[in-house]
Amino acid sequence: MTIEKQKSGNELTVTLAGRLDTTTAPNLEAELKKDLDGTEHLILDFEGLEYLSSAGLRVLLSAQKTMNKQGDMVIRHVNETIAEIFEVTGFSDILTIEA
Repeated sequence: MTIEKQKSGNELTVTLAGRLDTTTAPNLEAELKKDLDGTEHLILDFEGLEYLSSAGLRVLLSAQKTMNKQGDMVIRHVNETIAEIFEVTGFSDILTIEA
């Protein structure tokens, strides 16, 4: 999985490509921890994300909890497969997901 970050003021955009699974979830978690301090708007761009496991969901939930205290989090460009995972797990009710 590749992780690209772009910070502009208090907005952080994280673009993911590949697979967010047990192997790569700790990498995303570490990258988010580095930059979430002072971030009020977190945008996760999933355009290139092909797969999402429960380990990835856990990282997203943790990020959402952090952002609930200091701002907001949006997930963009979710493909049908990942949208279905969000729907089945109930994460679509917790997360802000834009097409």
